[in-house]
Amino acid sequence: MEPHVALERPGPSVILDLPDLPEPQGFGVVPGLVWAFLVRDDGSAEPLDRDGPIASRRDGWLWLHLNLADARAAEWLRATKLPAAALTMMLSRERHQQLHAVESCIYGTFADFVTRLEGPGDDIGHLRFVMTERLLVSGRHHALCSPEWTRETIERGQRRLPRVASLLELIVEHVGDAIERLVDKLATDLDQIESNLATGRHKGERAKLTQARQAAAKLHRQLSGLRALFHRLERDGTEHVKPGLQLSAGALAQRLDALDHDIVETRHRAQLLQEEIAAATAEETNRNLHVLAVVTALFLPPTLVAGVFGMNTKGLPFAEAEDAFLWAAALMLASALAVYLLLRRIGIFKL
Repeated sequence: MEPHVALERPGPSVILDLPDLPEPQGFGVVPGLVWAFLVRDDGSAEPLDRDGPIASRRDGWLWLHLNLADARAAEWLRATKLPAAALTMMLSRERHQQLHAVESCIYGTFADFVTRLEGPGDDIGHLRFVMTERLLVSGRHHALCSPEWTRETIERGQRRLPRVASLLELIVEHVGDAIERLVDKLATDLDQIESNLATGRHKGERAKLTQARQAAAKLHRQLSGLRALFHRLERDGTEHVKPGLQLSAGALAQRLDALDHDIVETRHRAQLLQEEIAAATAEETNRNLHVLAVVTALFLPPTLVAGVFGMNTKGLPFAEAEDAFLWAAALMLASALAVYLLLRRIGIFKL
């Protein structure tokens, strides 16, 4: 399904009663919370106790990451004052990528890779988020790569986040990193397949190449949707959005364009290898058919001789001779040798 991006101008129908406004009681204990961070105004981040109450802060903004598979998290979201459209998106199971922007809120859905025990996989999950100037609430139904890598980056202090939009940009960058890793893995697999083709060991490579092409096609579909979101956001502009929410759509789009170019090249290379495997298979088949045809031609005259001497009729040559079998065998060998010499002369059979 085509990705959807909407840049909505503020108007009387837009609900902007958001939970980023400081409240004495804060958010309380957030059920289904995977992790939480307080990001101060200087860009430094501090992890918060996910089992304790989350207080509204004036000295920074919050990142709350939720497990949407937890029914309690869904109930907590329904109790917040999020815009109806954003709440519907957070609680839905729609799988198409989207990005919506209003004056005080940006929300959407990005495709991401599911994290496995052994590392990033190629299964697709979806990250849903709602972002205001003082809060980013994200959620997922499966453990995803980009939020996890973003958390590790923040915890190691490798990136300062001067505004909430910087966090979303970092998440998108890690989505690109995950895609880049898979593209590098596909390139390595194609290198191995090409090496095997060069040495004539192409048996079993067709299945590997098919898997590589399918993976490249999946990556291209995912990345095309994400690229479209940021290209449209760049084209339509975000001047009406508050400064803390303004994304570097152009820079993100350029990074995603470069990744998509690599994926397209990988797909083209896989297609060429597919054609090369098909040509090698056809050549091997033709060679086998050629050998079969030569063998058939060599055995056809002896078969004819044996058929003649096997007829139960009178007047057959050597019928009364004691060494008739030897004469018949010699005649079969001579006929096969004559065919062999004829094939060599016309260039069909060569030693």
